[in-house]
Amino acid sequence: MTPSSRGPSNDLRRAGLTRDRVLGAAVQLADEEGLDGLSMRKLAKRLGVEAMSLYNHIPGGKERLLDGMVDFVFDEIDVPAQDGAWKQELRDRAVSTRAALRRHPWAVGLMEARPNPGGSNRRLHESALACLRNAGFSVEEAIRAYSVQDAYIYGYALQERTLPLDTGDAWRGVAKTQLGDADRELDAYPSTTQVLRHIAVHGFSHDEQFLVGLELILDGLEQRLHGSKKA
Repeated sequence: MTPSSRGPSNDLRRAGLTRDRVLGAAVQLADEEGLDGLSMRKLAKRLGVEAMSLYNHIPGGKERLLDGMVDFVFDEIDVPAQDGAWKQELRDRAVSTRAALRRHPWAVGLMEARPNPGGSNRRLHESALACLRNAGFSVEEAIRAYSVQDAYIYGYALQERTLPLDTGDAWRGVAKTQLGDADRELDAYPSTTQVLRHIAVHGFSHDEQFLVGLELILDGLEQRLHGSKKA
């Protein structure tokens, strides 16, 4: 029997493939090349098997592969304790989610958009919502709290992906360049000029700004919670 006639089962035995191994390799490939560089053929080559072998673990092709990859990212996020202090639990979840999306920027925009959410996704949502409900948020307010935090986290992650400046020096350099290019128009945009001059001296930190914005959201939710209890 020739190697090509052995079929995918022999490929699986030889490579020791598992669903987790396939998904891990797919995530790594997307981290390196983005989703445009991800294909079943490339993934199979990386794993050293024929492309058809992958369908034993990922039936449904690339769309099901994406479902699994997104759940793989959800599995990296800290799950809130359902009976924990809600502000700290949601703070930790937000920080952990942002960190996961920095590791896997291709996942921004996909986290809440897959038609077949996996177990890690469901566990995270259940625990976060239960944490809010146990803290005293009504169902409606828990939905609002979860939604506004997700919008902030994912929006910030998207901004970081499109503005990949990681250091204060990088931000200072960009600000100085813009000040130089806009020298003749500075008087027309005084507030923007003040901001650019501030960044040119002090830089800008995504880490710091993310936490400041997160605290504003959590403090606002806390006020709504206390207000609803007094009503």
